[in-house]
Amino acid sequence: MESRIWSYAALPLVLAAALASGGCAKTSAAAGGAPAPPEVEVTTVEQRDIPIVREWIGTLDGLVNAAIKAEVTGYLLRQEYAEGSFVRKGQELFEIDPRPLQAAVDQANGQLAQAKAQLAQAQAGLVQAQAGLASAQAQRESAEATQRKTQMDEDRYTPLAQAQAVTQQELDNAKQANQSQKAQVSAANAQVAAANAQVETARAAIKANEAGVEAAAAAVQTAKVNLGFTKLTSPIDGIAGAATTQVGNLVSPQSNAVTTVSTLDPIKANFTVSEQEYLALTRDEASLRKLGLEMVLADGTTYGQKGRFSFADRQVNASTGSIQLTALFPNPGNKLRPGQYARVRATVGVQSAALLVPQRSVTDTQGSYIVHVVDPGNTIRFATVKVGERVGSKWIVTDGLKPGEQVVTDGLFKIAPGAHVTPKEVK
Repeated sequence: MESRIWSYAALPLVLAAALASGGCAKTSAAAGGAPAPPEVEVTTVEQRDIPIVREWIGTLDGLVNAAIKAEVTGYLLRQEYAEGSFVRKGQELFEIDPRPLQAAVDQANGQLAQAKAQLAQAQAGLVQAQAGLASAQAQRESAEATQRKTQMDEDRYTPLAQAQAVTQQELDNAKQANQSQKAQVSAANAQVAAANAQVETARAAIKANEAGVEAAAAAVQTAKVNLGFTKLTSPIDGIAGAATTQVGNLVSPQSNAVTTVSTLDPIKANFTVSEQEYLALTRDEASLRKLGLEMVLADGTTYGQKGRFSFADRQVNASTGSIQLTALFPNPGNKLRPGQYARVRATVGVQSAALLVPQRSVTDTQGSYIVHVVDPGNTIRFATVKVGERVGSKWIVTDGLKPGEQVVTDGLFKIAPGAHVTPKEVK
């Protein structure tokens, strides 16, 4: 592995080896001259602008996932599509046995016809009642006219009888005729009232039968809708998944979806970012919209289509401190499928004048990072540094180094602080 991070536990060994090497060197020097300084490989601290790249683990999902479920109870009669194929909106996928529901439609039509016949009968009853009312009103008018005549006779005979121009018998006959005619007027009024009641009853019967017709018509419509539900069609254009039930099985509205149709072009990539990252990305309102998103597939290849940010979820997950973001990627040919894992990558900014050193030149000493610097005069200095992001095989150093300094990349076991070395520049 190109990158080598040395543990703090190795430092005492390095120092011991250096001291031992120094003792041996003194012995050798005493015997036959000073040894040459150890040779180490060094590289120059690089300074350049570095794009800041973020990468998140994501899961692919359909833009629209329509679950196809039965709306009525029945046995699956046939399957009309090839699993995994592209289907069009309105295309038939399954058929449920329609015979029981067709019988329900026929029954509802019969009840509607019966309700219409009852309505017609009620309407005929109203016509008859209205005719009876007209006859009773005519009889009342005739009785009232006759009573007015007998009243006039009584009124005329009364003064004549007093003047003995007519007999008392004639006056009594006139009074009796008038009383009889008043009784007939009362009887005629009663007949008119009864006829009015029959008319109102007929009208109420019509209203009741009209409601019955409407209810029967609604039942017919419901039966037809249920009959239409025997054909399970796709509500969208998309890829139809595998059937979850077989022809001949009983399905109902309580059953699971028989299949799912997904719109896959474009396809969604859902990924989560930390709350801190989300705040940084949304500091500028348009920053998320400007992100150029890439996607690395499970086999390590970079997907050939660029994506765009779609939306952020409505809330941060309180248990993880992260929020889900969704990106959309073109998916011509529907090659990408829901459930695939991918890494979503984006360049979120640029770090200007960043200092870069190879990762293998940085030693991790229990949370502190040390770089072995070759100072002028080829002496070794252990510099404590602060590191930032990793960029390929290099590490960004944010503090502790200067541009142009040389750091050791190989031969760390040969050196100690202050030791003289022979630097060998490597690219």
